[in-house]
Amino acid sequence: MQTADPVKSGDGITDERRKRLVDRALLLALITIAYNVIEGAVSVIIGVKDETLSLFGFGLDSFVEVISGIGILHLTIRSAQKNEQSLDRFEQQALRITGTAFYLLALTLFATGAINYYAENMPETTFWGIIISLISILTMSILIKEKKTVGRALESDAIIADANCTRACLLLSIVLLAASVGYEWTGFAGMDAAGAILIGILAAKEGREAFQKAKGKMCSCAA
Repeated sequence: MQTADPVKSGDGITDERRKRLVDRALLLALITIAYNVIEGAVSVIIGVKDETLSLFGFGLDSFVEVISGIGILHLTIRSAQKNEQSLDRFEQQALRITGTAFYLLALTLFATGAINYYAENMPETTFWGIIISLISILTMSILIKEKKTVGRALESDAIIADANCTRACLLLSIVLLAASVGYEWTGFAGMDAAGAILIGILAAKEGREAFQKAKGKMCSCAA
């Protein structure tokens, strides 16, 4: 006696597997948001306590990533379920808010980084910057791999773009690690300020991409 073949969707995977993949994609998006909230809070608190500008800026960037993550979560839900992928008003507004927040963060880091450099302000320690950046590099690497796996299986451009955008968080973590290790090795105050300014440059780039995507252009992180 032959059993009926499982029902398959248009992309060749069964509805049951699609549901599991969609659930997995949503879980990854929620983990990304939750992680950024925790990482941001810890980084800002320790950054203020130790007067570590690069860690403080990294923490603020994590909070901005939460705003972006909520918009991506909304897009992921609709994309994974094969709904219309054009940007709606909610997503466009979220992207504009995210872009503005990134620009404000960049300006703040440029100004404070320059002031700290010329005043030769020195952090008490960048040890926690090293620890937090290493944890972030490991976490983001895992999330990128998992998101790409799910995105390819679902043939979802939105999820794959999310994975590539998570790569920006990974890059920021590498910058923080380099600045923190550099300061611990050399004791040169400019290392912390330089790290903050470089994080500001990356934040400005993310802000520009958010506004481009809000206008319906392809965000370069989706490449």
